[in-house]
Amino acid sequence: MKKQEIEQIKQLLSTPKKIVIVTHKNPDGDAIGSTLALYHYLIKYNHKTTVILPNDCPSFLKWVPGAETMLIHDYQTDTSNRLIKDAEIVFTLDFNAFHRTGNMETALAESEALKIMIDHHQAPDHYAKFMFSDVNMSSTCEMIYHFIDMLKDTNSIDATIATCIYVGIMTDTGSFKFDCTTSTTHQIVAQLIDKGANNSQIHNNVYDTNSYERLQLLGCALNNLKVLPEYRTAYISLSQDELNKYNYRKGDTEGVVNYGLSLDNVILAAIFIEDQKEGIIKISLRSKGHFSVNEMSRAHFNGGGHTNAAGGRSYLPLKDTIENFISILPSYKKALNNE
Repeated sequence: MKKQEIEQIKQLLSTPKKIVIVTHKNPDGDAIGSTLALYHYLIKYNHKTTVILPNDCPSFLKWVPGAETMLIHDYQTDTSNRLIKDAEIVFTLDFNAFHRTGNMETALAESEALKIMIDHHQAPDHYAKFMFSDVNMSSTCEMIYHFIDMLKDTNSIDATIATCIYVGIMTDTGSFKFDCTTSTTHQIVAQLIDKGANNSQIHNNVYDTNSYERLQLLGCALNNLKVLPEYRTAYISLSQDELNKYNYRKGDTEGVVNYGLSLDNVILAAIFIEDQKEGIIKISLRSKGHFSVNEMSRAHFNGGGHTNAAGGRSYLPLKDTIENFISILPSYKKALNNE
């Protein structure tokens, strides 16, 4: 982001404004952490600020400070749409195309508010007046730290803001093990801990609190794991019946795809999850090295994301979706075996 743009944003934020902060559908740790970090920062300066989620977040993120203030568009549609319409500024975090917001898309597209994008995904749409877009960043939460730093205001980061930012960096870096984790990421995390983020407690809140049924569902998923050695690929499937059997709750399948990727000699991993309510198969793709699941998802599964982590969807039945996935692998065989 250019110095001139930062100065313009500083001027905009110098007096209280009506601000809405939004993120993508099916919000994850980075989405929740970044929106709430920015929320806590803005209310310090008396901005009338509201975080609006397209739909609900997983239960393991509802402890994040400020989560109780968030509106859910699916449940509070009229209020959410009115706030978006009346907003002077709309921050869009952790996504870069309105269709990623589900039923909020129309309200955002019609909003006359000045829009500021902060995001690290590839191929952004150009809807925002100000775009802080950087695919090399580990997370949108790391970008929120940089954004506040650009405003020369990191002294305003307290334990609450630090906790929110830490959540998103931790989850989007896979607890700091993914390639997107840089020395700068670690330097920022050190600052967050110094400012009061309790790293051990945050990790426990997100990763170490499981229900018995969630672990049973994980066992079911691992039992469904299939490996295609000739393509260095592994995939997992979960039907709606299997989800129902283990009383599936939002977030229960978070990270399950990574078990496939952990296998020796596997470069590409996928999970296919049936969602009868939406009439789709939800797809998560992960990869190692330079193999781009972002490109694969964009080309075949109505999605996108990062080089090594992407999502998509299929409108075919579960069995046909898996068969389609297997059918496209020969065209990627050379790339997969060159990794």
